Amino acid sequence: MQRLHARYPFLEAARETVATEAVDLATVVEREGAVVDRARQRVITAIEDGTTGEPHRDHRVELLSYPVARVLVSMVDERVLVRRYARAEAATAYERFVDDLADTTELKSVETAGLDLEDLFAEFDLEGAIREASDGEYRIAVGTYLPLAADLWDDGWRLVNRPLARGEVPVDEDELLELLREAIRDRIEDGLPFEVPEAIAVGLEDDVTEIRDVLAELDLTREIDTVVPDLFPPCMKSLLDQIQKGEHLPHHSRFAITAFLASIGMNTDEIVDLYRVNSSFGEEMTRYQTDHIRGDTSPTEYSPPSCATMQSYGDCVNKDDLCERIPHPMAYYEQRIDDAEDDELEDWRKTETETDEAESTGD
Repeated sequence: MQRLHARYPFLEAARETVATEAVDLATVVEREGAVVDRARQRVITAIEDGTTGEPHRDHRVELLSYPVARVLVSMVDERVLVRRYARAEAATAYERFVDDLADTTELKSVETAGLDLEDLFAEFDLEGAIREASDGEYRIAVGTYLPLAADLWDDGWRLVNRPLARGEVPVDEDELLELLREAIRDRIEDGLPFEVPEAIAVGLEDDVTEIRDVLAELDLTREIDTVVPDLFPPCMKSLLDQIQKGEHLPHHSRFAITAFLASIGMNTDEIVDLYRVNSSFGEEMTRYQTDHIRGDTSPTEYSPPSCATMQSYGDCVNKDDLCERIPHPMAYYEQRIDDAEDDELEDWRKTETETDEAESTGD
């Protein structure tokens, strides 16, 4: 069973195994260099290659490297690393369970290190939401489909391009496996970053420095620390414009724009300041809601709603050509940032800095 858990450390049973064995991560960090080395490799390989690297031959080392890797990601505390790490872990798991499903020669037993579809459905409480309609074809409840497909950028995942019938969305087996990969990514990303106890953190400072150096070399933090309203998706531009005009926003609209601004790197004070011109502004409540959405006072850091959700609430406005190809506001913004020239971004940053300095001096 340890072999299965080492292969799929995101499983609830794997976490329970670690808890049952009363593993003290502070002791592991201090005394088990192989675990820390493998954890650091997981994170760095996630940054560089989008995978978690070759598994360690010792199943215990491999299993324990997963919670230590999550500690490292939390200590670095960069949103881009959280996303990249979660995607890499999910991609690795995806490759493994695709192989498992293709291997029909081995009888399943307690010694088997593989998963089947029933295992994955049960793991994510999907048994009642997905059914097999025919050989290789499945139907998934629309309420389950939408959040799983929200971060899949290809136009084919958009609900308008799916023949929805009786509240179900048809998918083939390959597409189903991709949605299960997204369920894994969501679980891995959930709760990251978290507060790391000093007893654990002190032994990982050198490893965190190395990971930060790798991030800096690849300039991956650009997408999370660049706030360029000119590149916002039309829906977020509209909501921001309404705030700046002092117009009242319904709760769902406030949530959408606040989650978006937090996701691109704005802190609570900066977001609260944007709302000050609004007639319905209340600093205490605005700060509380912002901290909650950012995950500072809640166990979850909330993501902005998908385009489908924005449409359902009437917040999807002024669509352009890129909107037609991308199903999420964050995907839109990241694409615009990626397409922008470095000197353009530098000019925007410079303008923003000069504006901030003028405001601070009263000029």
